[in-house]
Amino acid sequence: MKIYNHFYEIVIKSLTCPTPAWVQILRRNYVILAFLLGLNFIAVTPAMAANLSGDLLKQPATEITVSLGNSANELKFEPNHLELVAGKRYQLRLTNPSQLKHYFTAKDFADGIWTQKVQAGKVEIKGAIHELELKPGAEAEWVFVPLKSGTYGLRCPIPGHTEAGMVGEIAITN
Repeated sequence: MKIYNHFYEIVIKSLTCPTPAWVQILRRNYVILAFLLGLNFIAVTPAMAANLSGDLLKQPATEITVSLGNSANELKFEPNHLELVAGKRYQLRLTNPSQLKHYFTAKDFADGIWTQKVQAGKVEIKGAIHELELKPGAEAEWVFVPLKSGTYGLRCPIPGHTEAGMVGEIAITN
């Protein structure tokens, strides 16, 4: 109760205009209620996040393979359209069978997902990823959960690749 009284002293009594007693009581109750609600959100959010991530890690990942180019060195993503569902866990396998390096660039998409990991060879990367470069013959695995629905552009930003048609679309639905 000391915290609430102190909070009341700072917020309510700092107001200099005279007010009727009933208005002060309403203000005090409102301030206390707002304070308690704020504490409730602070206390609940980390627990909810931990519970959510634990549930997501138990969920089997849906596997999707995307080729960046092909053995004929055509500049395209195969497939060039992905349909994902928010809240589902995915394992995206990226391969580059061509003789050219390519990028898998989809920044807005990457901002709307939770990345569990990206693995290439014996290296595992965690955290925010916006672009992956695959050298000729390379493979990478991206495990993630889409969080934000929308339609996002995909492209290879190497000069000439986007213009030649190395573009795609990633759609996330609820």
